[in-house]
Amino acid sequence: MLKTVLGACAGLIAWVLLVTICGLILRASWPEYAAVAAAMTFTLPMLIARLVISAVTLVAASALAALIASGAESATVLLGVVLLVGFVPVHVGLWHRFPVWYHLTFLLTLIPLSMLGGRLARRPRIR
Repeated sequence: MLKTVLGACAGLIAWVLLVTICGLILRASWPEYAAVAAAMTFTLPMLIARLVISAVTLVAASALAALIASGAESATVLLGVVLLVGFVPVHVGLWHRFPVWYHLTFLLTLIPLSMLGGRLARRPRIR
């Protein structure tokens, strides 16, 4: 149980750090994105970029969670649930700013992507 909680916490911290770093890189490398970031008036490619960054970093973070939790799937599910519970109120507050498909894509993929990262971490290694 302790490894599960520690794994999920480590995954959460890793995801926040990775998303933040990728967001900073996105702003530094895409001037048009940086120009609209504060107003959150993103174009379709910008919204897709945000979703891709979130997905890739979640898979990586949940792989870390699984490694710390000795492969326990419960750690990756817990990570996904924590993110879902934390982000539902955020997205409800931002509902008018983004298209419905964006909110649903982000929210409905949190647990499956988290589980995917855990499965990738548990895959047997070819030597």
